Amino acid sequence: MAQLVATLGIAHAPGVTGWIDKAPQSEQDAVLEGYAAFERRMAELKPDVVIGVANDHLLNFPMSHIPDFCVGIGDHWSGPAPWFKDWLNVPDYEIDGYRDMVRALVRESAKAGINHAFAEHLLFDDNWSVPLKFLFPKYDVKFIPVHMNPIVPPVPSSQRCIDVGRAIARIVQNFPGNERVVLMATGGLSHDPGGVDYFTVHEEFDRWFMGLLEEGDVDKTVAQLPFEKYLEGGDGGGAELLAWLVAMGAAAELGRPKAESVFYVPSVPMRCGMGGSIWNLT
Repeated sequence: MAQLVATLGIAHAPGVTGWIDKAPQSEQDAVLEGYAAFERRMAELKPDVVIGVANDHLLNFPMSHIPDFCVGIGDHWSGPAPWFKDWLNVPDYEIDGYRDMVRALVRESAKAGINHAFAEHLLFDDNWSVPLKFLFPKYDVKFIPVHMNPIVPPVPSSQRCIDVGRAIARIVQNFPGNERVVLMATGGLSHDPGGVDYFTVHEEFDRWFMGLLEEGDVDKTVAQLPFEKYLEGGDGGGAELLAWLVAMGAAAELGRPKAESVFYVPSVPMRCGMGGSIWNLT
């Protein structure tokens, strides 16, 4: 059977590729070392498949029709989307999909009462373009994108995200084959693109959130994270951290709910709290 070897949550803020030079050298060094630490972890874990969970930024879906979760079923993906190329400063890339595992995710999730939308074609913005560049620079894994909606109410609750993560873990562990799989949730930390907190980083909120994941108490985490709480991390970006609860749920399903905080840098010039947590399941 396939094996879920790790789950993780990591920032995908475009500042790290688009305008990192605007930050002090100490922040640049700390952020790049943080991503490098994740790249080393991935090199050690040697995943064959990466399941990504992140928000869509209204790129693929109109505000009136946004599914809670949409699974990309394509055999091949490319990015960044044309509009984002200059802004992101990420070279064009291509990466393979994995239709067999996607079919299992969609089918078996539905059997568990979790109905996902699915799409053959999806555009990629910073949600995947930033973390893939740093964690898998050779793009030599199979990638399954899961676009979610943490932006336009009604959004999935913290409990729903935990449940989706648990289901993904069960499906991966029962998938026939010997693939090593990583679930990569991206988004956050505190930021508010274009909003009143655009040039503010809520460090206290970020550290509190990452500390909550370190504790690993799933019920406490859900209880303390109603949707309104995420907005303390920025009205337009804090709720991206719902994706990290998918990662936590998957780890909890395998009995390892306590995260390790790998790095955190509150960077106003990058307009985001930059950081990442990992659940090592080996």
